[in-house]
Amino acid sequence: MKNYRWGLHFGPLMAGILLLTWQFAAAAEWGHKLPGQPSQFIFGYGSLIDAESRAKTAGASVGAIPVRVSPSFGYLRAWVDRCPCGFTALGLRKPHAGEAALTINGVIYPVDETSLPAFDRREANYRRILVPRAMIEAVSWQGMPEGGLVWVYVPVDVGGDPGIDLPIPSSQYPLLQSYIDLVLRGALAYGPDFARELVETTVDWSVYWLNDREDPRRPWVHSSDYQIIDAMLRDIAPASAHMKDRLFPEEFTAMRLLAPAQPR
Repeated sequence: MKNYRWGLHFGPLMAGILLLTWQFAAAAEWGHKLPGQPSQFIFGYGSLIDAESRAKTAGASVGAIPVRVSPSFGYLRAWVDRCPCGFTALGLRKPHAGEAALTINGVIYPVDETSLPAFDRREANYRRILVPRAMIEAVSWQGMPEGGLVWVYVPVDVGGDPGIDLPIPSSQYPLLQSYIDLVLRGALAYGPDFARELVETTVDWSVYWLNDREDPRRPWVHSSDYQIIDAMLRDIAPASAHMKDRLFPEEFTAMRLLAPAQPR
């Protein structure tokens, strides 16, 4: 009987000790970060917004957070990077005389010692520079990471500085509809307003615009979202000013043969 009564008192005592132990352990874990937390991120503002495009370079799926970079960063998103394969891609450039820097929406995603060099190789015509964290705001329910460096790729002309004296699109280096589709599909994953903002804050749209979709005269065969993309490009400035200049491949070839030599 004595042993039984001792057990009645001992049981609640042990339970209290265990509860206090758990509470102390929980308090010690508050604010503790798991090992392997990302310390470096990339801000993607063009094709890197697209999840599949990022995954091809990283070798695995890479989650991202939609964000916006402040005009205080001092750049505009523009059609200023000439790809060696013969088209003009998106880049960042410094404002020209009479222009002001704009906000730039895009995504940030983590990189590590393996994936960062892979993205450096992909963006070989660009220079990787830091974006001050104070100039970046998250635009969804997901907040910014608590720490870490955020990098962005800015085009560099031979012997120049990032975002300075960059070439414009030409008949030899046109805008490609397939590239525009890739960028806008990535943006549409974050909603139509996000995609609209991207078009509105991109400059240097050009008369040299090749409709190189897989089947450009029957886009519905290969793309389910072509109507949404075309409607945005037709209705949203500044892209809308040049939508009429978009040509099918045979028309573009004829124009290119007749066009005079283009400036850089």
